[in-house]
Amino acid sequence: MSRITAVLGPTNTGKTHYAIERMLGYRSGVIGLPLRLLAREVYDRIVEVRGPGVVALVTGEERIVPDRVQYWVCTVEAMPEGLGTDFLAVDEIQLCADPERGHVFTDRLLKARGTHETLFLGAETMRGAIAALVPGAQFMRRERFSALGYAGSKKTSRMPPRSAIVGFSVDNLYAIAELMRRQKGGVAVVMGALSPRTRNAQVAMYQNGDVDYLVATDAIGMGLNLDVNHVAFSALSKFDGRRMRRLAPNELAQIAGRAGRYRSDGTFGVTGEAPPLEAEVIAAIEEHRFTPLKKLNWRNSDLTFGTVDALIRTLEQSPDDEWLVKAREADDLMALKALAEDDVIRARASDGPSVRLLWDVCRIPDFRGISHAEHASLLAKIYSDLHEHGQVPEDWFAGHVARIDRPAGDIDTLSKRLAYIRTWTYVAQRNGWLADVDHWRGETRAVEDRLSDALHAALTQRFVDRRTSVLLRRLKQKESLVAEVNDKGEVTVEGEALGRLEGFRFRQDASASPEEAKTLRAAAVSALAPEFSLRADRFYNAPDTELDFTEQGGLMWGEHAIGKLVKGDDALKPRVEAFVDEEAGTEVAEKVARRLQHFIDRKVAALFEPLVTIQKDEGLTGLARGFGFQLVEAMGILPRDKVAQDVKALDQDARGLLRKHGVRFGQFTIFLPALLKPAPTRLRLVLWGLTSGAAEFAEAPPAGLVTIPVVDGIDHEVYALSGYRPAGARAIRIDMLERLADQLRAQDSRGGFEANPDMLSITGMTLEQFADLMQGLGYKADRGERAKTKPADHDAGSTGYSEAEAQPWADRPPEPHPGEHGVSEVEAIPEADGAGHSKHLHVDHLEGSGFSSVEAQPDVDDDDETEPHPGAQGVSEAETNIGPGDGPEVFFTFTWGGFGMRQGGGGGGRGGKPRGQQSGGGAKGGKPRRPKGGPKGGGGKAQNFEARPPRKEKAIDPDNPFAAALMGLKDKK
Repeated sequence: MSRITAVLGPTNTGKTHYAIERMLGYRSGVIGLPLRLLAREVYDRIVEVRGPGVVALVTGEERIVPDRVQYWVCTVEAMPEGLGTDFLAVDEIQLCADPERGHVFTDRLLKARGTHETLFLGAETMRGAIAALVPGAQFMRRERFSALGYAGSKKTSRMPPRSAIVGFSVDNLYAIAELMRRQKGGVAVVMGALSPRTRNAQVAMYQNGDVDYLVATDAIGMGLNLDVNHVAFSALSKFDGRRMRRLAPNELAQIAGRAGRYRSDGTFGVTGEAPPLEAEVIAAIEEHRFTPLKKLNWRNSDLTFGTVDALIRTLEQSPDDEWLVKAREADDLMALKALAEDDVIRARASDGPSVRLLWDVCRIPDFRGISHAEHASLLAKIYSDLHEHGQVPEDWFAGHVARIDRPAGDIDTLSKRLAYIRTWTYVAQRNGWLADVDHWRGETRAVEDRLSDALHAALTQRFVDRRTSVLLRRLKQKESLVAEVNDKGEVTVEGEALGRLEGFRFRQDASASPEEAKTLRAAAVSALAPEFSLRADRFYNAPDTELDFTEQGGLMWGEHAIGKLVKGDDALKPRVEAFVDEEAGTEVAEKVARRLQHFIDRKVAALFEPLVTIQKDEGLTGLARGFGFQLVEAMGILPRDKVAQDVKALDQDARGLLRKHGVRFGQFTIFLPALLKPAPTRLRLVLWGLTSGAAEFAEAPPAGLVTIPVVDGIDHEVYALSGYRPAGARAIRIDMLERLADQLRAQDSRGGFEANPDMLSITGMTLEQFADLMQGLGYKADRGERAKTKPADHDAGSTGYSEAEAQPWADRPPEPHPGEHGVSEVEAIPEADGAGHSKHLHVDHLEGSGFSSVEAQPDVDDDDETEPHPGAQGVSEAETNIGPGDGPEVFFTFTWGGFGMRQGGGGGGRGGKPRGQQSGGGAKGGKPRRPKGGPKGGGGKAQNFEARPPRKEKAIDPDNPFAAALMGLKDKK
C-alpha cells in the first residue's frame, strides 16, 4: 500500500528539495508544482542530475516528453492521470483553499497517489484538513533554516541592496521599477505572466549582480529560489479576480519567506504607501503561527459526458463533506455554459465523445484576458473545426501565429503577444488537434522564445538605466504634483510639458521616451484630477450651442471630440458613449455622459418635433395612428409605393388628422416638409446609420440643391432619407418632384406632350437632362428634330419658378398645395383642359409591366386619384438651353411607358436610332413613316400637344437663373 506523507512547514525549509530527492530514489515519479516558472526550474535541476532523456516537462503550454521518460515535472493542472508511477508529490498543497485554482489541488489531494509513496508539501495550516480527508496520512514537520524578522517601513531611496519590492498591479510594479531605476540604477522584474525564458533572463541579471534590486509580484512566493535579504511590500491588498481584498497573514508570510535563503536570516517590511503591519500579523509571520484552514474548494471530477446539460449538472454538484465547499464558477465552466447557449454548438455536442471534446476545448485557459464573450467565440470556432473536420485548419492557425510573431514593440505590446501566443501554444500541445503537431509545437515555442527575448530586452532597456531622469517624482504622493493646463490644453507638471488635454482625454507628449511614458502618464492623470472635475462642471453647465454632432455620430464640445452616439432601444432615442479617461473617475464620466444625453435628447425633440407630436397625439386612432407610427419609424419620409395599400385604406378624416401634423400626401412620397430642412436631414442620416449598424454613415447633400448625382453603390434608401428620389442619372428633391408631378398631371401622357419652361425651371435642367429624368420616372422620351418655330405665347411668357420657390417645401412663402390646412389636394393641382386624359391611368399603359391597374395608381388622395408617374431618380442644377440659335430645334415627346419602363439615360431609341427620327422602312404600301411628334401633313410644322389652355403672361423674375434663356424665348414671339 502507498505511504502518504504530508511534509508541512514554513518557507525555506527545503520541502521541494526533499521531494525531488525522494522522487529520484524511485524508478519513476511525478511532481506537481503550482507555477509554470517553478516547474521549469525543477525540470532544469533534475535534467542536470539525470539528463534530458528521462525527464518530461508538461505544462499547459509546454510539453517535453522523451521516449524513455521516468520522471514527470508538471504544473498541478497538467499532471497526467493513470501513470502508475512509484512516487507522486504535490507542492504548495495549501492552495486547496485558493478560490480560483483550489478545486484542482483538492482533487489531487483526494485522488492522486503514487504506487509506493505520496507526498503533499505545504503549510502547517493544512494539517487538520489532510488528517480528516486522507485517512492514514503521516505528518512530517520541517523547521525554517533561518530566522525572519520585521524591519519596519523604508523609503525606496533607502532600500538595502539585495531587496525585493513586491506589488500586486502591473502598472504599480512598472512605476516602482522606474523609480528604482532612477534612484538605484536598475532593477530586475519578475511576474507570473512572464514566460520562463524571460523570467530566467531577468533573474540571472539579479543573481549575477548586474542589478541589486528585484521588483516582483507575489509569484516569487511560490518556491522561486532567489538570494533575497529583504522583502518590502508596496501594498497589502490585491485584486483576486473578483474584488480587492487584504492579504491574509499566511499569504504575506508566503511572500516574506523568500527573504533569507537557507542559513541566511532575512527581513521583511513595507514601503511606499503601504501601511505598517499590525503587531499580531508581525508575530504570526515571525513565529509561523496561522489560522488552520477549515474549508477546501472542491469541484466534482467524476463527470458525465452523455449530454451538455448532464456535464454541467455534474460540474455543479455540491460536496457532501463538511471540509469541502463548492468552488466558485471557474473560467472553463463559464465557457461551457456560454457555448451551450449556441444552438449550433449544442446540436454538434449530441453524444459522449462530442461532449467530451467540447469540455476539452472549454478548458483552454483565457490567457488573453480580453472578455468572456471574445474567449467563448474563439472556443466555438475551435470546437466547430475539430468536430466537423477533426482538426483545427492549419492556415487559420498559422495566420494567428504569424500575426503574433512580431518581436517589435513596447513592454505592454510584447506582454500581450506573449499572452496571446500561450493560447496557440496550448492548442498545439493537444494531441491530434493539428495535422502536423510536432511542427506547430516547435513553431509556437520558437515564437514564444523570440517574444521572450524581445521582452527581456525591453524590460532591461526601460528599467536598467543609470541616467537620472529630468522628472523626479514621488510615487503616490499626489499632493506634491500640481498640473497646469493653459488655454490650448497643454499640460505641464512641475514645469515639464507632458502632453495635451483634449476634452476629457489626456494625450501623452509624443516626444516622451518609451521608458518615461507610463510614469509621465501616471503623474499627469494624478495631477489632473482637480482639472477633470472643474472641466466636468463647466461642460455640464455649457449651453447647447457649444455642442454639436458630426455626420459620423461624433459628439463635439467646441473642437474636441467628447463622445459618440450609439444605437438605442428606439431610433429616435440614441444613447451616448462619453470619451473620458478612466483615470478621471466614474463621477466625471457619468456627469459628462448625462450632459451629452440631455443634449441629444433635446436635439431630437427639437428637430423631429412633428414626429414627437404624432407619437403623443392621442387623437390619432385606428389606421391614422398606425400610419403615423410608420412615418415615425421612417423618420418622416415614406416612399408612397411602399405604403400604397395603407394610404388607400385611409379615409379623408384620417388624412385630415395627419395633415394637421404637417403630413404631405404626395404622388411619389408621403413626407413632412418641415423635416426636409438641412438640420433634420443631417440628424436623420446619423440616426439611420446607428439603427442600421453602418460602418460609415452617409453624409447629407449640400443644402439648397434641387438635384444631386446618383452614385453607384449607394442604397436608394439613403437618397430617400436625404430627401431625394433617384431618377436616371440624378436624384431630385422630393418636394420639387411633387411640384413637377402637379405639372405632369395636366399633360396628355397618352397622346404625348413636350416639356414646358415651367417643368425645366422646377428641375433646373437642360432638355436632355430632363428627358433622362422622365425616363427614370417611367416615361418614354422620343427625341426629334424640327425647324425652329416661334414659341407659343403662353410658353414664352411662363417664367417658371423663382429661386425662392426652389427652397424646401417648408421654407416657401405660403401658397395652396396638398397637405396645407384648409386646402385639398385637388385645389392645389392646376386645372387643365386635358384632365380627361390625365385623371386616370389607362390599362394599356400597364401592359407587361407586372403591376395591376390598382397598384399603378399611387392614389394621391381619395378626392384626387390622378394618373401616377411612378419611379424615381435624379436631376441637376444645369441651366435650361432653350434659346434661339442656328440649326434645327431638338425636342422630346413624352408618353407614359409603364412601370416596366427601363430607368436610365435618355436619348437613344431602340436599336440605337434616335426616337422620333427613325430612317428607312416605310409603312405598309411603301409609304414613308413620319417621325413621332411631327406634323401629319407634309408642311413640316411641328405639332404641339397641350393639355391646358394658354395662361396669361407673367413678368420674368430677373433673379431667376434661367431668366436670360426665357427672355430669349419671349423675344421670339
